Amino acid sequence: MSTLALLVVLLLVLVVLLTVSAVVYLVHRRPSLNGPVTAGLATVAALAAVLTVVLGVAGGR
Repeated sequence: MSTLALLVVLLLVLVVLLTVSAVVYLVHRRPSLNGPVTAGLATVAALAAVLTVVLGVAGGR
């Protein structure tokens, strides 16, 4: 695996951790988002958006 591929994987892991942390913070701060289904859907939607952008850029090379 090349160095660039490892850096991309590391960046994706950091983005996932940041996204999950943001959702946990929002659930903690706003009681209306307290449902685990809402939090899970928000996390999955955010990760899908990030992966769509990354794969779109990679496919356009």
